[in-house]
Amino acid sequence: MLSLLALRNFLHKPWRSALLFLGFGMGVSVMIVLLSIGEAMVTQAKDERLVGGGDVTVLPEGIDIEVMKTGGLGGLFFSIANARFLYLQLLAAPRLAGAVRAVAPQSEGKLLYLTTADGVEHPVRATGEIPSATAAVGAAPVLAAGEWRDDDADRRWTRPTRAELEADIDHFHLPPAHLANRPSWAEWHYFNVVSSDRRRWAFITFMVAGEVPDGKWGGRVLITTHESGATGTRERRFTATVPPAAIDLSTTSPDLRLGTAHVAVLPDGRYAITAAAAEDGTGHGRVRLDLTVAPVPGAYFPGTAIETGDFTSGYTVPGLEANATGTLCVDARCERFDGVQAYHDHNWGVWRGVTWEWGSARAGSYALLYGRVQPPDSLGASAPLFVYLVDSLGFRAVFRPSEIVYDDARVIRVDGHDLRVPARAVLTDTRGADSLRVELTVEDAVATDTRRQFIERGEGDEARRLTRPYFVQMKGRAQLSGRVGGAPISGEGTGFFETYR
Repeated sequence: MLSLLALRNFLHKPWRSALLFLGFGMGVSVMIVLLSIGEAMVTQAKDERLVGGGDVTVLPEGIDIEVMKTGGLGGLFFSIANARFLYLQLLAAPRLAGAVRAVAPQSEGKLLYLTTADGVEHPVRATGEIPSATAAVGAAPVLAAGEWRDDDADRRWTRPTRAELEADIDHFHLPPAHLANRPSWAEWHYFNVVSSDRRRWAFITFMVAGEVPDGKWGGRVLITTHESGATGTRERRFTATVPPAAIDLSTTSPDLRLGTAHVAVLPDGRYAITAAAAEDGTGHGRVRLDLTVAPVPGAYFPGTAIETGDFTSGYTVPGLEANATGTLCVDARCERFDGVQAYHDHNWGVWRGVTWEWGSARAGSYALLYGRVQPPDSLGASAPLFVYLVDSLGFRAVFRPSEIVYDDARVIRVDGHDLRVPARAVLTDTRGADSLRVELTVEDAVATDTRRQFIERGEGDEARRLTRPYFVQMKGRAQLSGRVGGAPISGEGTGFFETYR
């Protein structure tokens, strides 16, 4: 009877019946899909291989949930570069203290290989996390026995002292064994310091270069002093060459000894630097310095490295904003600095045919860093630029300008020849609602022919193929304006800039 009634109703109004059947079928299909998704989510939530804990999981952009589990092809290479920096300067930083209750870095279910004493290799699944942090986000495991608490390595990762942080990002390196151009390897500490009246400044480099540590190599201290006056700026260059036997470098700390000169990190995170050198070409001019450089907490760039084929280049800035105290003596004249503006970075890599754009400045309550490295195999295209911004709470923003626009309106003399160099430069970028404009005004510029021996930043023999062989160092003013996070930013101050011509 029911079947007969349904059939006759369908035949009486077929279109209405077909529409009702279609709607009913679609409803059932949607319900099946929703139940399937729910079941999959419950299954994944129970999966012990899934990174979990807390309310938010941070992943690299574009990664889906499957690569969080061991066994997936994409999961083999899942990592977050500079995870410690993200923890210290973003997620667990004072800036987000009002919004973030706890942060837990985790690496879970990673495939490792364990080799036993008898040489047998075993695949194992390993997990890395900070016990106190994992407990703080409510993801602590249930212990069957024993203790599960932070050790000193956990404490150093999440709460390093200033000296420990600098040792981790500012230590020296040995050239990779696979490098084809080992003689072009160079690594150096670089400092600059400017007097309170902005009339005197110095560039200070402690360098090792060559086939470190078992080939032909050596060290050099290079100090250039600059003093502006009514008739222009006087530049003096002082060097001291050091043989390998008098060099002591560390691959676990920034400490470096070049003969009687040294860079040493003090327990409170300040850098003690001392050096003496003779003036180039005169034989009688002398410079001596004894300075303590104190990086401002949070004002650092954690470092990055580029490796493509035979090219390797690394760079870190432990002191993007720093203050220097001590003495700088040129001949018999000594000047005392007391908390003046300073800067410190560290570079390493091979430098055959390499050029760069670089600059750092204080701009009011901000400090900024910009730059790019141009490897020798990228002559047909420009490497991307970046501008890195910090304030009193540490990291603030990164911008990616498409170019730096120079106005080469200044003319200087280099080895008896006129050379046009920048008088001004501008960097601009817009990223969503954020914007940035940096205007540079050059007050002084000097240039070095990189075809000379052992120049400021790399061995001259390896730079002879440069299409722009003149290395230009500039001092001037940086004016910052724009908007970050819905708030306007602005500032102006002294900076130092570099380029090639």
